[in-house]
Amino acid sequence: MTWFHTLDPRPDAALRLFCFPHAGGAAAAYREWHRAVPPGVEVRAVQYPGRADRMREAPVADAHVLADQIAEAMRPLLDRPAVLFGHSMGAVLAYETALRVRPAHLIVSGRRAAHVPRPGRVHLGTEDDLAAELRRLGGTQPELLDDPEVRAYILPIVRADYHLAESYRHRPAEPLDCPITAVIGDSDPEVDPSNAGDWAELTRGRFELHVLPGGHFYLAERPAEVIDLVVGAVSR
Repeated sequence: MTWFHTLDPRPDAALRLFCFPHAGGAAAAYREWHRAVPPGVEVRAVQYPGRADRMREAPVADAHVLADQIAEAMRPLLDRPAVLFGHSMGAVLAYETALRVRPAHLIVSGRRAAHVPRPGRVHLGTEDDLAAELRRLGGTQPELLDDPEVRAYILPIVRADYHLAESYRHRPAEPLDCPITAVIGDSDPEVDPSNAGDWAELTRGRFELHVLPGGHFYLAERPAEVIDLVVGAVSR
C-alpha cells in the first residue's frame, strides 16, 4: 500500500509538506503542488484507503483509527521538519495526525475547529442526496455526477468519508505546541471566521486566520495563491 504520493521526490528538501485531501478526494487533489513549492519543500500527498490506487481496500470511517494508521506510516519520514495541511475533512485528519506526530506546523483549511461540533446526516442519505451535497459545495464537476459509472465509483467513497466526518468527536488532548494557520473562503457555507478562529484554542503556539475569496473549494480556484500562503506561513 502507498500512503503518500510524491510526484517530485526531493531527498535534500529541508522539510516535508503532507497534504490531506477532502471528503471524496484523493492524493491527486494536490497534483499541482508538488512542483509549485520551492525546492526546499517536498510534497507528500496522503492517499486514503478505498480510492484510486487503493480502491481495493475498504475505506476507514473512523477518524481516530485512520489518524493512527497515517501517523504510523509517516514516522519513517519525520527525519526532517514536517508541515501538515488538510482541507475540510482532511483538516480534521491532519489535526488528529498532528496530535500523534507533533509536526512543525499545522495548516487547516475549510473546516471549523476540531472541537466545535459539526452535526450532519449526509452519510445516511440516498445517492441523490450525496450528489446534491457535492453540487452544493462545488467540488465536483456537475456533469460528472450525471455519469452512472462516475457515481458508482465516487458516491460510496463520499458516503464513507461523510460518515467519518459526521461521526467524528474530538477527544480531550494536550494542545499542540506548533503554530496553527487556518484558511477559509469568504463565502464557504461550512465555516466562518468565528468557528475557524476557534482553532487557536488547540495550540500553545502562534495562530493565524486567513480569509480568501471563494467558497468551500476556494483553493481549487486559486492554487498559486494558496501555495504562496502556505509557504509564507511555514517560512515565518
